[in-house]
Amino acid sequence: MDERAAIVVNGVSGRMGRMLVQVISESKLARLAGALERPGHAWLGQDLGLAMGQAALGVTVSEDVPAVLQGADAVIDFTTPAASVALSRQAGAAGVAHVIGTTGFAPDDLAAIADAARQAVIVRAGNMSLGVNLLVALTRRVAAALDADYDIEILEAHHRHKVDAPSGTALMLGEAAAEGRGVALDEAADRARDGITGARERGHIGFSVIRGGDIIGEHDVIFAAEGERLVLRHVASDRAVFARGALKAALWAQGRAPGEYDMAAVLGLDR
Repeated sequence: MDERAAIVVNGVSGRMGRMLVQVISESKLARLAGALERPGHAWLGQDLGLAMGQAALGVTVSEDVPAVLQGADAVIDFTTPAASVALSRQAGAAGVAHVIGTTGFAPDDLAAIADAARQAVIVRAGNMSLGVNLLVALTRRVAAALDADYDIEILEAHHRHKVDAPSGTALMLGEAAAEGRGVALDEAADRARDGITGARERGHIGFSVIRGGDIIGEHDVIFAAEGERLVLRHVASDRAVFARGALKAALWAQGRAPGEYDMAAVLGLDR
């Protein structure tokens, strides 16, 4: 009997989907149990390996979510907000853990995901890497230690194809900085500057966005005061770090009580 965790990948044709297939295939603790794609996709009905231009994997790409989730332990999902929300409901109904790396959710989307988490484990994070989640923890602690004489600026850079801004990771860092300062991010954030904006407001948390080329992900948290700057930085040079983190989350989710968790819980950083 195969005791490895049965993992389904949603959006399997995308950059992260393909990377997840590779990482799962290399794991001794997990196996690829299903591959999902959107209705009308050219890969539907094909063997996943052949669709990827590789050897056959014995897994057929499907759009039938309930059928694919049957017998699965977890589904990993880096797609779009609408697709992730719909999948969260179906994963919840099936009692299958749902790992969500999608970003760009609206408040109503997050409410729907929280509702689905009443039935099953959901692990949702704007970034799945260990390094980024350590950066989030450090940002919270540094923001708590330094007063508003230190301006906080968050700079993020991604590839030209990324559709949401600021990135989910930048917003995670902003939330951590706001928590450290004891303020609400919605009230303290400066998310765009253009024209004659006036002087920077004391205590605000600024965001700057770069999009270009094939940048995988770079994030800086800058604490700037008179006479000195402290810069916390993370650079991702390989998307595999996100796939490995997502797989770690899927394995961690097994046997957990239903609820919504983040990577800080997975990595024990919430203790």
